[in-house]
Amino acid sequence: MSGTLDIQAQATERVGRRSGGREARRALRAAPLAEDIRPVRAGLEGGRYKPLDENDLSRIHEAVLTVLETVGFANAIPSCIEALTGAGASHDADGRIRFPRRLVLDTIRNAARNFTLCGQDPKHDMVIQGKRVHFGTAGAAVHLIDVEKREYRESLLQDIYDAARLVDGLDNIHFFQRPMVPRDIPDPLAMDFNTLYACLMGTSKHVGTSFTVRENVAPALEMLHAIAGGEANFRARPFVSNSNCFVVPPMKFAEDACGVLEACVAGGIPILLLSAGQAGATAPAAIAGAVVQAVAEVLAGLVYVNALKPGHPAIFGAWPFVSDLRTGAMSGGSAEQALLTAACAQMAQYYDLPGGSAAGMADSKLPDIQSGYEKGITNVMAGLSGLNLVYESAGMHASLLGFCLESLIIDNDMLGHCLRCVRGIAVTDAALSIDTIAEVCMSGPGHYLGNEQTLRLMQTEYFYPAVGDRLSPKEWNEKGKPDILMRAIAEKKRVLATRFPRHVPKSTDDRLRARFGDLIALPRATMGG
Repeated sequence: MSGTLDIQAQATERVGRRSGGREARRALRAAPLAEDIRPVRAGLEGGRYKPLDENDLSRIHEAVLTVLETVGFANAIPSCIEALTGAGASHDADGRIRFPRRLVLDTIRNAARNFTLCGQDPKHDMVIQGKRVHFGTAGAAVHLIDVEKREYRESLLQDIYDAARLVDGLDNIHFFQRPMVPRDIPDPLAMDFNTLYACLMGTSKHVGTSFTVRENVAPALEMLHAIAGGEANFRARPFVSNSNCFVVPPMKFAEDACGVLEACVAGGIPILLLSAGQAGATAPAAIAGAVVQAVAEVLAGLVYVNALKPGHPAIFGAWPFVSDLRTGAMSGGSAEQALLTAACAQMAQYYDLPGGSAAGMADSKLPDIQSGYEKGITNVMAGLSGLNLVYESAGMHASLLGFCLESLIIDNDMLGHCLRCVRGIAVTDAALSIDTIAEVCMSGPGHYLGNEQTLRLMQTEYFYPAVGDRLSPKEWNEKGKPDILMRAIAEKKRVLATRFPRHVPKSTDDRLRARFGDLIALPRATMGG
């Protein structure tokens, strides 16, 4: 094997001297690798970073149980009251639902865990267990950022489809939850249906979406069954999950969202139980208190889901946001946000529940230096904490108000760096390199360039950015002094002109268009057909 590698290296070096050594080495690095030996990939194990110690976790847990038992939830709809009281919760004279400790603990013990969030293409399946890390999009931004004009405009349905197409080809973004609201579709049913349609047609990765009211779930399920080839197929491999804000912090049920939750559970759709209080506004300003409230709210949702259908797949979506307490504005790129997200990941692991929370929600309005450090810090801390599903991790700006297609491309590189940090350092006999050091120092050339170990590990041990700049100043000058945003703009234009996914057959799309008539608002001409 080493002889073959030496011959390949010598051949590569000769070609490099004739036609540009750096370009030849880059071509070698660009060769595709099997999934299991890539330097970064979905599902790497995190968990090395722990902002809370064991005593902290226990104290938060006790506070959560106390809050659920003594404060409880207001505004439950009748069907929610029926389900929760049937499971053992109390509906008290003040109208609040309260949760006995034993009910909460029994629910945690029996809840679904170690399940798979499926893609339309099985190669994108994500096993959600332990401290396996996956990065994806999410959000409800109302603006798309035009970086060339440095302007914000209203987001459109076409923008959602375009974002899905980009994510479909970005290796370090593992799932696609709708990141924008189509402002050109005001009707709630048409908005929900077309948002899901655009996501499903744009990518074969797992899709997350939301619904405005219960009644909007039924036509979506009909579409999902058609794409899956039948209801049984979809239930066996649900490739869509519902992002469900069932709670209005602090500690109140959201009536419409609860109806949606019930319809999605009945339809076999996995649920992201999303609590999104804002510290200092709708959650305590104390970071520990914000964690307590978020965990309590999500566990109430977990009891609700399991009261409807024991063992239904649900994601522990403790997702507290941060306020800039000087102004009250959200601060998604703050250090406090990074701490909150990592702490919520630890609480999910404390209960051995699949966890999802948010990172990468830059306060910066453009993909600039501020965006880079805010996204990099919050995402790498989420990954190092072992959070299973990191939502909002790519493309988002202005604390969830703006979304940028070019940032998807830049952030894909950034997430590759984060994943490489999550993967950590392998310490094996071979990796300790005693024989390699001896060979190079005592009988070799005195350097490791061209060494068998170097050539063997250059692709599997090291991550290389796609649009990040590692040129020398001389090369950079010769290539016209490009920056990362220029590269991202060019790549976006290239992909959107050429990438038109065909994982949903045209015959299926024809049936959907015939069935739903004018409800589908995305013209086929804009989909490459």
